[in-house]
Amino acid sequence: MIGSSFIRIISLSYTNRVIGILSTSLVCALSQAATEIEVWHTLNPANRAEFEKIVKQFNAEQNDTKVELKAFADQIALTSPDSRALAAKRKPDLVQLDDNRSPDVIANNQDILPYYEFAKKYPIPDNTSILAQTSGFIRDKQNRLLAFPFMAEIPVMFYNLDAYKKAGLDPNAPGATWAALQAQLLLLRDKAYYDCPYATSQQVSVHLENLAAMNNSLYATPNNGLDNAKGAVLNFDTLFMRHIAMMVSWKKVNIFSVNSNSNQPDGLFAEGKCAVLTSGSGSLGQFAATKDLKFGVAPLPYYDQLTPKPGVPFVSGSALWVTTGQPVEQYKATASFLAYLSKPVVAAAWHQKTGFLPLNDASTRAADVSFYGSIPGLNRIVENMRQATTKTNRGFRLNGYARIEPMLSVELDAALSGQVPPVKALTTAIEEAKVMSGEAPAPASASNNKKSKK
Repeated sequence: MIGSSFIRIISLSYTNRVIGILSTSLVCALSQAATEIEVWHTLNPANRAEFEKIVKQFNAEQNDTKVELKAFADQIALTSPDSRALAAKRKPDLVQLDDNRSPDVIANNQDILPYYEFAKKYPIPDNTSILAQTSGFIRDKQNRLLAFPFMAEIPVMFYNLDAYKKAGLDPNAPGATWAALQAQLLLLRDKAYYDCPYATSQQVSVHLENLAAMNNSLYATPNNGLDNAKGAVLNFDTLFMRHIAMMVSWKKVNIFSVNSNSNQPDGLFAEGKCAVLTSGSGSLGQFAATKDLKFGVAPLPYYDQLTPKPGVPFVSGSALWVTTGQPVEQYKATASFLAYLSKPVVAAAWHQKTGFLPLNDASTRAADVSFYGSIPGLNRIVENMRQATTKTNRGFRLNGYARIEPMLSVELDAALSGQVPPVKALTTAIEEAKVMSGEAPAPASASNNKKSKK
């Protein structure tokens, strides 16, 4: 009996070891079977956390693909020499790139595979249902998608509900026009005692690009450069001159406190230090995740003297671009991941948690209806984006805009700080943009002028 029991124990022990070895082997096999893909992104901390949740869920629900994320602080860090050196060793499968208003240029890069070509070879369900209204910024002249528009956004106005109440203002009626907003900002300064009644992030988008779109005007002529970017020039007419002059006056009376082309002022609004903020809708996730911050959202103001009805802003933001030179299995894995992101439930949750625009109609229908009622004004923003596009809000194209946009921000800084009169700043911007886009020759240097005189 003792011998028999001992043998059984030995047998069980051996069996357990075998099962353990087989289990380990199976796990290893599954691990080896999973195709790894890497996604590089520049999402802010709140949106990064949501993206990480989606990726974690995707990795847990299947064993064929494993997605690895690599976060960068911003687009400058993502395109730095260090990042390029890293990409030379291991190119990411998907990379988040900001809209530069010249998507065709990005698509023609040797490291980029246009999305429509990729999707033709590796079909993705729901691919054809991507909303045209929210993806125009990433399409070519033939209306073909060049990248996956998962981070599309528009500029909006956020406002602090408690601040409005403290100032005796109706929190359900933020200023719809710039004149009405001015009156409210004065009360926020004088009655709610805000040192920062108004701040703006993404100042070029808010105070130049979408100043045109919101007032049903052209940002560039002819036809916003959509027929042909070559020949298009900035259309800074009296609307722009008057608006920047008004913003300078706001600076002088301390109702416009902080301006930047980055999203840095978002933090001041999240901390409750600024009462009103204009920024991208993709900042909503950060604010929604901020404890004790009660806020509403509204369209950018417009000038009712110029248009009886406000326009719709340009859709911009960023997108996920597919890279070239990857093995077939990695492309299949990439398609699998993008198909997952396209699922209505996933896309709806992403839209609601971040403030990025809905990817497709199905994601809008799958969204939690109560969410839109939880933030005053949000439902109106989404409904506005469902409107048909017009010639003034379909987008714009300007050659060299990736270089032009930073220059415009510098000129805005100079005007808003009082260093340069608004008219001079905008006139200088027009001339410099012509040179940067190739529409005008570069001015001769002082040394060249001296040589010519000799």
